[in-house]
Amino acid sequence: MRVQNLIAYKKGFDLAMSIFKISKEFPKEETYSLTDQIRRSSRSVCANLSEAYCKRRYQKHFISKLTDCDAENAETQTWLEFAFSCEYIEKQTFENLKNESIEISKLINFMILNPEKFGSKSS
Repeated sequence: MRVQNLIAYKKGFDLAMSIFKISKEFPKEETYSLTDQIRRSSRSVCANLSEAYCKRRYQKHFISKLTDCDAENAETQTWLEFAFSCEYIEKQTFENLKNESIEISKLINFMILNPEKFGSKSS
């Protein structure tokens, strides 16, 4: 199976693309701060998941990269909070994106707690 077939990857990719689209409307003065940061962290979820999946033969490496993935997802939630507080996104958009991110976190944590279901072997 390819990493792109994992539900966590698909949801992470969709969230990153949603964030990309809405962040196009952020003010120009945010280009090198909030806009750049939220795009990077949201994209890093899938990037780290890809790295983790390639390291799944080694359980400790797999879990370590998954925790990086979860951390990037948490960072994305923080940037969403800033975007909402700065009134760059509406409350409903914020809630929808935050809920998607929470769902991704649950999927990542399932992987962390059940690495053997993803082809990882105990070290």
